[in-house]
Amino acid sequence: MPPERRRTTIAIFHMPVQIIKRSKAKSAVGAAAYRSGTKMTNEWDGLTHDYTRKRGVVHSEIILPPHAPPEYQDRNTLWNSVEMVEKTSDAQLAREIEISLPVELNREEQLRLARSFISDTFVAAGMCADFSIHDKKDGNPHFHVMLTIRPLKEDGQWGAKCRKVYELDESGQRIPNGKGGWKNHREDTTDWNDKGNVEKWRAAWATYANKALEAAGRPERIDHRSYERQGIDKIPSIHLGVAASQMERKGIDTEKGNINRQIAADNKLLKEIKARITRLYKWTKEQAGKPEGKDSIMAQLYEVQLSAGKPSSRYGKIKNLKESAALFNFLNGNNITSMEQLYEKVAAMNKEYYALRGKIVTAERRIKVLDEHLSMWEKYERNKGTRRQFDKMKPGKKKEQFEQKHSAELALYEAAVRYLEKLKATGEEVTPKKWQAEADRLKAEKSVQYQKMKSMREDIKAVENLKKTAEQLARTENEPARKKEEQEL
Repeated sequence: MPPERRRTTIAIFHMPVQIIKRSKAKSAVGAAAYRSGTKMTNEWDGLTHDYTRKRGVVHSEIILPPHAPPEYQDRNTLWNSVEMVEKTSDAQLAREIEISLPVELNREEQLRLARSFISDTFVAAGMCADFSIHDKKDGNPHFHVMLTIRPLKEDGQWGAKCRKVYELDESGQRIPNGKGGWKNHREDTTDWNDKGNVEKWRAAWATYANKALEAAGRPERIDHRSYERQGIDKIPSIHLGVAASQMERKGIDTEKGNINRQIAADNKLLKEIKARITRLYKWTKEQAGKPEGKDSIMAQLYEVQLSAGKPSSRYGKIKNLKESAALFNFLNGNNITSMEQLYEKVAAMNKEYYALRGKIVTAERRIKVLDEHLSMWEKYERNKGTRRQFDKMKPGKKKEQFEQKHSAELALYEAAVRYLEKLKATGEEVTPKKWQAEADRLKAEKSVQYQKMKSMREDIKAVENLKKTAEQLARTENEPARKKEEQEL
C-alpha cells in the first residue's frame, strides 16, 4: 500500500472533557477512587469510597509538576488536599478527560503515549495529573486523567483560582460603582479554563497519537476534526459504543452496526459514481474539442455499437440488444447527435451528481446530530428515576452501595445532562418531538435523493458504452496505418 494511502486509515478518536463539581453530588476523592479502583475516604464529608472490586484498571499513576509537594504522589493525600482547600458546596474540584487509546499499540506503547501527552500538555503547565488506564478486553482501551484546577504556588501551597481586578478609566484611576466601592471583575489566575483549550488538547492528542502509531510502524492515523472540517464529502459513521462493539464482534447485528453498514454502502455508491462520471466528463470534454468529419461521429459510434461483437450465444445477443436499445434511448431521449451535445449532457450529469451529493452529505450530518440529540434525551429519560432515587438517599454506606450498583445508569444520566445543558447554552431548545420529526423528514428526502443517484447509473452506463465503442472505432481506423508502418519497417 502506497504511503499516501496508508495515511488515510483512521483509528478511533474519543475525548470528552468534564468538570467534577460538588453541586452535582460529586467529589474528587470519589472520582479518583473509582478511576483507580481503590478505597479512599473523603475527609471533607467523611464518606468512604470503595472501588477495589472494579475490573479493568490496568495501570494508575500520578505525575506532578516540580514544585508540587512530594507527598502528593499519594492519591489519597492529593485529592483530600484538593477537597479541604475548597470550602463551598458548589466548588469545582477537578477536570477529567477520558481518552481512547489506539488498539493498534501494545500496552507499553499505550502507557508511554499517555505519559508523554499528559506530562507535556498538562503537567508542564503546572497541573497535577492522576491517570488510570482501563481495559476490559472489550476493544475499548482508554484512560481517565484527573487534573487539578487550582494552581500550586512555588512554595507548594494551593493558590487562588481567580483574582479581583479593578476597572480603570482613561487616566488609570479606579471607577466608582455608586455604592461606595469600585467597579471590578474577576479574572482567572491561569488560562486553564479558556474555552479554546479543549480544541488545543484534542489537536495535541491527535499529534501525539499519530507519532506513536508511526513509531510503531502502524498505518493508522487519527484526526480530531470532523469530516466537514477536514473538507471531506463523506458521510461519517456513528460511534458504536462498548456494548454494540462487543455484540458486533460476536457476529450479532446491532441497530448502530446496521446504520454504519448502510453508511458504508452509501459512501461506496457516492465514490463509485463520482469516479465513473469524472472519467466520462474528462473524455467527453476532450472529444468535444476535436473536429468532426463528414459523417457524424455519433452516427458512426451507433453503427459500430449495432454491429460490434456479433455474439453467437443467446445471452450475448440479448445483452447486445439491450445495450443497443439503451444507447438508442439515451441518444434519442437527450437529442444528442454530436460530441459537443454529449459533453454538455455529461457536464449536466456531473453537476447533478455534485448537487445530490451535497444534499445527501448535508442531510446525513444533520441526521447524525439529531440522532445524538435523541440518544442523549433517551438516556436522560431512562435514567433520571435512578438519579432522583440516589439524590433522596442520605449520605452513608447504603448510598455508597447504591452508587456502585447503579454507576452505569448514573454515569449515563450525568453525560446526558451535560450534553443537554451544553446544547441549551448554545441557544438550542430541547425539543425531542421536533428533532424526531426533522430526522424522519431528512431520512425520507435522503432516500429520494439516493434513488435519483442510483438512476444516474443507467445514463452513465450508456455513455461508458459509447466511450468503449469510440475506442474500438479509433483502434479500427488506426489499424491500416499501423500495418503499413510495420511493412515499411
